Amino acid sequence: MERKLVNQLKYYINENVCIQGWIYRVRRLKSITFIILRDRSGLVQCVINNTEFDTLELTNESVISINGIVKEGKNTLNPFEVEVKKLEIISKVYEELPIELNKENLEVNLNTMLNNRALSMRHQKVTAIFKVQNIIVNAFREFLNNNGFTEIHTPKIVKEGAEGGTEVFEVKYFEDKAYLAQSPQFYKQMMVGAGLERVFEVGHAYRAEEHNTNRHLNEYVSMDLEMGFIEDEGDIMIMEEELLKYIIQSLKKHGKEYVEILGISIPEINGEIPKLDFNEALEILKREYNKTDLEGDLDPEAEKLLYKYSKEKLNSEFIFLTNYPRKKRPMYTMPKGEFGTHSFDLLFRGIEITTGGQRIHDYNMLIENMKYKGLTIEDYENYLSIFKYGMPKHGGMAIGLERITAKVLGLENVREATLFPRDRKRLVP
Repeated sequence: MERKLVNQLKYYINENVCIQGWIYRVRRLKSITFIILRDRSGLVQCVINNTEFDTLELTNESVISINGIVKEGKNTLNPFEVEVKKLEIISKVYEELPIELNKENLEVNLNTMLNNRALSMRHQKVTAIFKVQNIIVNAFREFLNNNGFTEIHTPKIVKEGAEGGTEVFEVKYFEDKAYLAQSPQFYKQMMVGAGLERVFEVGHAYRAEEHNTNRHLNEYVSMDLEMGFIEDEGDIMIMEEELLKYIIQSLKKHGKEYVEILGISIPEINGEIPKLDFNEALEILKREYNKTDLEGDLDPEAEKLLYKYSKEKLNSEFIFLTNYPRKKRPMYTMPKGEFGTHSFDLLFRGIEITTGGQRIHDYNMLIENMKYKGLTIEDYENYLSIFKYGMPKHGGMAIGLERITAKVLGLENVREATLFPRDRKRLVP
């Protein structure tokens, strides 16, 4: 008999069905036993006649198969239940569970949850996190595909770091030395110059930063886009604003069930996302919050204070910061005057989720900016070659998938939005 999912059973009242899943809870009475079965679609109550079945072997999280008749009935889960006619234990639990999964909330610390990741994922609130994340990724792809972008897949083992810094993981590559990619930046630009014009990628990126905070990962998923024939970074910000609106609408349309499980509110974007020049933001921090200890960049406290300002004064949970200092941006960023850049960050609920901007498209200007950054030109010959053969004005951005998921859901630690986190101290599971 073909297996049916729990959320399909309402269409099979008074019919015989086969359901399979995990035992969520067992409650034994004198003459009957109630089993709550869980599959990927939900929970259902199953009723067993104790005179017909031995229920002593039934333990929480064992995997079972049930053949039974769907009956109308009132319970806290559904307006129906399954009257068991046949029961098979597919796989029983051999050890005491390290996590209690049949509670409303998963009452364990973060390390216990991550150490038992495959088990903790069975809890509906943990599952809901990654269902929401899946909606975000799908919406990202859908929006860009609908707007003339081509999805690409770039190498994660590279000859040089895209950011020009030292925060790269070195790997032995046969007789040569290579690195894990910090981003697909060079390849995105090359594909714009190759004639695709608009490209995007959803892929892993690696940063050898020795941070051990609730916002940093050493391996994360980066949602990148790059587009040619722009006027300036304003075109990228417009594209991101429309993209975020599309993601929010997708969450409202497809994520209602998971939003309710998690008890969160989906953010809104009303009108345009506010923009602040970076230097103006520094002045606001000084004037409004007496924050004077910044030297050309923001710290986590500053990001939180700017969120407070944006929320209270501008009625927005998002805010663009523009014209970042040249010395703080990578060598491919288009300068703006002597000290600024045609670049931006997007802050969302007190944390940076996007860095983007216009790139340098002129070969000679790019060479000069690389010299300004103290880089060795010969190390980037492969990347530079496309700029010798005609490159349009272009720009792009990247969104950290785990960060945006965590902030949308109000999670305290970005690791909660990561299936198998890789950080300063974690290599397993």
